[in-house]
Amino acid sequence: MSDYPPFQHGKSRFDQGTFFGRFRHFLDVIDPSTLFTTEKRLRESVELLDRFKQGTLPPGVTDAQLWQAQKIKQAIIHPDTGEKILMPFRMSGFIPFGTPVVVGLLLPNQTMMSTVFWQFFAYLEDRSSHLFSTWRWLNQSHNACVNYSNRNASKPAPVSKFVQGYLGAVTSAVSIAVGLNVFLQKARRFSPATRLLVQRFIPFPAVASANVCNVVLMRHSELSEGISVLDDDGKVVGTSKVAARHALFETALTRVVLPMPILVLPPMIMATLEKLPLLQRRRGLVLPVHSLVCLAAFGLALPLAISLFPQMSQISVNQLEPEIAMATDCQIVTYNKGL
Repeated sequence: MSDYPPFQHGKSRFDQGTFFGRFRHFLDVIDPSTLFTTEKRLRESVELLDRFKQGTLPPGVTDAQLWQAQKIKQAIIHPDTGEKILMPFRMSGFIPFGTPVVVGLLLPNQTMMSTVFWQFFAYLEDRSSHLFSTWRWLNQSHNACVNYSNRNASKPAPVSKFVQGYLGAVTSAVSIAVGLNVFLQKARRFSPATRLLVQRFIPFPAVASANVCNVVLMRHSELSEGISVLDDDGKVVGTSKVAARHALFETALTRVVLPMPILVLPPMIMATLEKLPLLQRRRGLVLPVHSLVCLAAFGLALPLAISLFPQMSQISVNQLEPEIAMATDCQIVTYNKGL
């Protein structure tokens, strides 16, 4: 049986009604090989899809070629604006371009300045609580640009909105990180059992809340302007602020789930690996091994988190504004949740 079903333009080749189907779909979306797509290959992919829509495909074009062309287009071109997303801010670039941040996070002897300047997602080693806030600024700046670049852009927003959102998102996230760093330093005064509890359980809500702040502030214009909702034929039937709230809630929830594997897996894995004779003898290998473990956890966490909801989500018109229900006969409409 072929891995490629009959091609459907704008649809996924995997069932978006199941988590596993969405997981397989988003593995395609975050595939870093698309970062090496040339301008010529992108242009050919877009032209092939256009010819499919026009019914003028050349003979011999296979479903596999069409699905591959759509994968390339969806990885690079924003579905609302039709413009290229900058390479570092594509979902396919999230993990590769996060690598320097991971390495920086794992540098020893972090200072308060480095705490404000850098940070990955969270505290990765329960024996080193001071690493939690490390490298926050760069990470949250990257997150902010990723959130903005993958937003619902059905309604144009001025650059000033981006600047306001960026400043608010990064300031709030850094404030949370620095505040927690100070709190964890004070936790040294607690009993060993209490300190261990604080170090293990405080990082997650702090990271999750920083991520949620980042998403909401970078996409706040959607709440005030609304987003487009589409009927069964893909035609815009109106603009809905209710759908915008649903889109931001779903995206924010993925950012809450995203840090979980990164917070849990590396400490557990490294606790085992550090007992190996090789790492006992050669302590210089601990940092690169830890980096690889964190990257692997990140690579697992990202598709798991964004697979919670389909990118093109659906909602009943009864939940939306009355004018939306009056503008269409459809009972269910679709909106781009963003990533």
